[in-house]
Amino acid sequence: MENLHQREVDQNFEAFNKLLPELIKSHAGKYALLHAGEVIEFFDTISDAVRYGHAKYGDLNFSIQQVSAQNINLGYHSYALYPSGNGRECRS
Repeated sequence: MENLHQREVDQNFEAFNKLLPELIKSHAGKYALLHAGEVIEFFDTISDAVRYGHAKYGDLNFSIQQVSAQNINLGYHSYALYPSGNGRECRS
């Protein structure tokens, strides 16, 4: 289970970083919900993104990242569940 989750996190992280320059232009400050390496939806609040992600994908199959030019630590919501210290964004 951990390996599957880590792959999801890594895939979402890479996709988000690739898209970030364009996302900043159109969705700065929003929270992006990612699944399977794709941005699924944008939300005004992290809690809305969390509720949607849990309802649609369950507990471990999505990531949330704030669209920002700065690296913003969203705490639990922005890092993998596993305390690796690698700074990867992740699910809630």
